[in-house]
Amino acid sequence: MPSTAQPGSFAPPAAILSRHEGWKVMVAYQYAAPNITYRLEAPGGAVRFLKLAAEGSYPTLASEAERVRWAGRYVSAPVVVEVGRFDRGEWLLTEALAGRDASHPSWRSDAPRLVRTLASTLRELHDVPAAECPFDSRLATALDHARRRVEAGAVVPERDFHTEFRHHSPASALEFLYATRPAREDLVVCHGDFCLPNIVLDDWRPSGVLDLGELGVADRWWDLAVATWSLTWNLGPGFEDLFLHSYGIESDPERSGYYRLLYDLVS
Repeated sequence: MPSTAQPGSFAPPAAILSRHEGWKVMVAYQYAAPNITYRLEAPGGAVRFLKLAAEGSYPTLASEAERVRWAGRYVSAPVVVEVGRFDRGEWLLTEALAGRDASHPSWRSDAPRLVRTLASTLRELHDVPAAECPFDSRLATALDHARRRVEAGAVVPERDFHTEFRHHSPASALEFLYATRPAREDLVVCHGDFCLPNIVLDDWRPSGVLDLGELGVADRWWDLAVATWSLTWNLGPGFEDLFLHSYGIESDPERSGYYRLLYDLVS
């Protein structure tokens, strides 16, 4: 966890700080300035997280708040305290979930158990009735979003593409996705970024899912592809088969590769 913000990062808005007088404020997470997430801890121990995002960021924090509130009807998710705007962007304030995220080294003491727990957590989300989900992440929507990012020059292969896709330019990656688009979609409610840091466990039980800004109805392989990728990144090779078996599905390298490339274009 970083202890200081990157240069040019957003500071917590004064309105938020005034309502949290006496709370300890520290950096919780930062991928790239100015967007940043702060951890707020009350003298009594209560914890909240404040996410700040620049105007034009995708997904918007307002849309993330909608998805978090909706998802909380079916699975464990953070409680949204407030969502609002400041002069340069948006903020989202949520209550902390109990426990530690699944990438924490403590869970590696029993990696197979962690993998099985994550698989059952994803299965629970995918069992939510897709017909009741108002958010759309189907291929038509996702590919259109990817196309707009490519046309705007927002995709930088050196930054956005995993090593296995660096032979692509943004345009050739998009062309490949359109040319090899699956004929059908196995639609479920997808998290959109089901990686280990976005799953919180408490005493080996899932206490909730985080970063739901891209939640929506999509092919289940969107989540399966990202989840197995994240397992290898965080735990090392050898856990994909256990995850898929625990989830209850056979490996599909072609579909997995497709959604991993799509993930790199839309994220």
